[in-house]
Amino acid sequence: MLKDDRFKGITSADIRKDIVAGITVGVVAIPLGMAFAIASGVSPEYGIYTTIIAGLIVAVLGGSHFQIAGPTGAFIPILLAIVLQYGYEDLLIAGMMAGVMLIIMSIFKFGSLITYIPRSVTIGFTSGIAVIIFSGQLENFFGLQNIEKKQYFHENMLEIINNFHTVNFYSIFIGIIGLLLIIFIPKFFPRAPVLLIALLIPTIISVIFFPDKTATIGSQFGGIPQALPSFIMPEITLDKLYYLWGPAFAIAMLGGIESLLSAVVADGMTGKQHHSNKELFGQGVANIVTPFFGGIPATGAIARTATNIKSGAVSPFSGIFQSVFVLATLLLFAPFASHIPLASMAPILMVVAYNMSEYKTFTNMLKMRTSDSLVLITTFLLTVFVNLTVAVPVGLLLAMVSFVRRISSLLEVESIKPEKYVQEKKVQANCPKIASFTIRGPLFFGAADRFESILSRAIHRRPKVLILKMRHVSMIDATGEANLASFIQHYLKHGGTVLIAELDEAPLEILKRSGLYETIGAQHFFSDTTDAINQALNLIDVSNCPYCQKNGVKSCSVYKQIRS
Repeated sequence: MLKDDRFKGITSADIRKDIVAGITVGVVAIPLGMAFAIASGVSPEYGIYTTIIAGLIVAVLGGSHFQIAGPTGAFIPILLAIVLQYGYEDLLIAGMMAGVMLIIMSIFKFGSLITYIPRSVTIGFTSGIAVIIFSGQLENFFGLQNIEKKQYFHENMLEIINNFHTVNFYSIFIGIIGLLLIIFIPKFFPRAPVLLIALLIPTIISVIFFPDKTATIGSQFGGIPQALPSFIMPEITLDKLYYLWGPAFAIAMLGGIESLLSAVVADGMTGKQHHSNKELFGQGVANIVTPFFGGIPATGAIARTATNIKSGAVSPFSGIFQSVFVLATLLLFAPFASHIPLASMAPILMVVAYNMSEYKTFTNMLKMRTSDSLVLITTFLLTVFVNLTVAVPVGLLLAMVSFVRRISSLLEVESIKPEKYVQEKKVQANCPKIASFTIRGPLFFGAADRFESILSRAIHRRPKVLILKMRHVSMIDATGEANLASFIQHYLKHGGTVLIAELDEAPLEILKRSGLYETIGAQHFFSDTTDAINQALNLIDVSNCPYCQKNGVKSCSVYKQIRS
């Protein structure tokens, strides 16, 4: 791993700033941790445990100066689906597997590769997650009863519609108060801990004016234990590893993407530079360790990381202090959490969903009506109506196909003449014994067949010498080499000669490794097109060429002047 220089040069003044920032972020992280855990189908204390343990490990082992890790909204659909289908214990195993995958990604230095995932895919699944989170809070906002959590979006919507007659107006009142507080407090008191206030005031109102009229953390989950998390050893079997690898991979990919995006945002806000592979390593260790204490999967949280920076954080110590503060709060005030109405947590997650939806970017991308629009809407719909484990691979596949189509269209095969002499002498260079072509663009699997077919069609009469000017061929892959070899071997079999001009070193090395270089002949490779034309004129023996005497063809006189 890279040497950690994030803790160097820290002064006592910096520590004081980090303490303030850590406490500030901790105030934000506590309600979010509980809310994300509840939305993921587990007890709220597991969100607190995740905030404490994952936040501490990522601060110590991660690659960013300011990253704050913990449970995030992006994980909710995956975690809820695992809990509903397999149960809480299997969620812990999936989290561990995701941690192992993240460490493997860091070892093989995949940190930079994750950033190449197209924006159409990330916006698609992020917007889809936002819809799932928002719709998932309708139950608590309206205080609906007898709602049975389902795996699919449309099933949950039917549950809400069928049970809407159980609406609780006390819950709606609490939810509206919380929503108004979240909206208006930042406008008048921008430095106030808005999320904590949005929990405390509705809770106080509920306890004083209508106790026992709304569902609370205590009535739903029995409260939050006022104790350190206990050690849990999940039962790991080969069968579980087999059927959980898909969800675990989705957690790892999503966690990797979100953590690195968060680190990039932090870099942009501070001018610091994160180490992507070290960040993946820290996230991996956090996700392996946290489940042993009941914690759910975690990743870098963009909003909390930004809050950390705005609160004056200087170093990773702020993340450590955040974990210590949340732990102290758990040990001192856990019993009071049982009075928190679930309806007061609903607007918090609704606002989180709204902020992560990126609806403006989503709308603008749809308006473009390009292949990116198709990738976007497909990823979005699959995220909402199926799940992320299907949406992300399909979105990436569509994006790859779209990319290949665009890149393959860049390949051009153009017939060339010695333009300088054609312009000066005003003659037509169309010698039937020599054909010259310029190849432009990458010769890879997406364009290989097109290259062969274009070139075959372009050669109407079979000339004795074929000159391929390949200066603008940026790369040749295995498929491109195979198609080029097939075309050239067929051409050579019929008595022709192929001359390659101006091929760059990298693609030339590919031809040498494949053996095509020897097939063509080392003497038939030229660094200058003029030399290739000279060789072509030698091969066809211009002095005895019968074609230049017919139909007024003067092409060879043009080629002759190249040699003079």
